[in-house]
Amino acid sequence: MPNPQFTKPWHGVPREKIKWNPTVIEDACIGCGTCVTGCSRLVYRFDFERKKPVVVDPLNCMVGCTTCANTCPAHAITFPPIESVLALEGLATVRHAVEDDLLARKDVLGAPLSLPHPDRIVTLTVSGIERVGTDVLRIRLAPAKLGECFCEFTPGQYLELWQPDAPIMSRAYSIANAPEGDGSVELHIHRIEGGRFTNWAFSQMKVGDRLQARGPLGHFTMRSQPGTPLLFLAGGTGFAPILALLRQQVRFDAKRDMALVWGMKQARDFYALDELLPLLEQAPHLKITLAAELGQPSVQLSERLIFIQGTAVDALAKNQPLIANRDIYAAGPSVMLRALVQDLYRWGAPKDRVHIDSFTM
Repeated sequence: MPNPQFTKPWHGVPREKIKWNPTVIEDACIGCGTCVTGCSRLVYRFDFERKKPVVVDPLNCMVGCTTCANTCPAHAITFPPIESVLALEGLATVRHAVEDDLLARKDVLGAPLSLPHPDRIVTLTVSGIERVGTDVLRIRLAPAKLGECFCEFTPGQYLELWQPDAPIMSRAYSIANAPEGDGSVELHIHRIEGGRFTNWAFSQMKVGDRLQARGPLGHFTMRSQPGTPLLFLAGGTGFAPILALLRQQVRFDAKRDMALVWGMKQARDFYALDELLPLLEQAPHLKITLAAELGQPSVQLSERLIFIQGTAVDALAKNQPLIANRDIYAAGPSVMLRALVQDLYRWGAPKDRVHIDSFTM
């Protein structure tokens, strides 16, 4: 019988709605029983007559756990694709359930030692807000105190922000600009259905608001040798760190061979074209491909600015030679990135030349 202790909702999602449990490949199974004795949740029982494990209580299986498959000497156990779990983790309700659980059990889950943190916490003031389309905010944050800023951040890094006077944890956003003299940063905030921070940002944030910020964080920064051809790949607001990296390269090496592929669900949502298109004039060897599943972008297309109906992966599939001999920098939603990386490797991109935004992964 399923154990209620193990079959309770997973971060608010009913366990019976989550398809996660092992499957035994009997032809490969050698009947050693390692999976049966190693699973403390009694997912398995052992058929002593057939000398085979049997999945009896699949709902007892811990969501995301693959210990039995990892320790099976015959590789006779499979699980559904992890993407099914990752898709759930992207839901605002799941994120909020995790956050609420952490805060509710802070006395138990909090680390017993206070470790020194290398990152600084700075107060930033909202100096500009621009709503682009229905689902993206471009905000500008300036130092609240002169000289107290993230003036030395590296393009591609991100900040953690706290909503003022709210009992929620921080949220992380990539910096979309290269360092500027006044220490201000630009962030792109995508609306999350039911998101706590984004609901506040879209409905209540105003110029003059002060936010606590920690950073800079992350290692998604330029690692390529000067002159190496570059390919930038972006999905959605994953464009923010890509834009920062691209601006950096145009500023320091405008004649570099560079290509950008940016995918959005709808063409009307290409929200930063006013910042992107001037880079074409500054960088004579830059080529840009926009990809959207729905609609057409309202820009003048050319040999160096093209549009493809479909996804960013579709755009690459149609132009695989673009991948060869380039260092690749990719950022976007985690599910999109996993599929994209698999395709890049399949198309021959060397793993040591593919750099992924670890924050979005």
